[in-house]
Amino acid sequence: MKFLSCGAVRWGDGEPQPGLVEVRFTDAHQQQWAFVDKWPVFAGEDSLAPDSRYPIEVQILCDILTTSDSGTAPDTDKISVAPGDSNRSTDTSNSRCGLIN
Repeated sequence: MKFLSCGAVRWGDGEPQPGLVEVRFTDAHQQQWAFVDKWPVFAGEDSLAPDSRYPIEVQILCDILTTSDSGTAPDTDKISVAPGDSNRSTDTSNSRCGLIN
């Protein structure tokens, strides 16, 4: 498992506890992905709070599904941000998977 660097862009809500934040990253195809989850999901960053100054760099746990090494272009990895989910899709149109380089 690896960590994907993302940016926490805003506090979502205090409920459910311990509170929700919105996190975004841009993949290798310049598609922006957004995730909303409880703040401890994002690598346990303890500076995420309603009164924090956003954006804040955070990380999210991910699995590398495949790696493309063309030898000339930057490597591109297909990832899933639902580690351990046996029902996850490897299709990049799925909201839980994306391509990064």
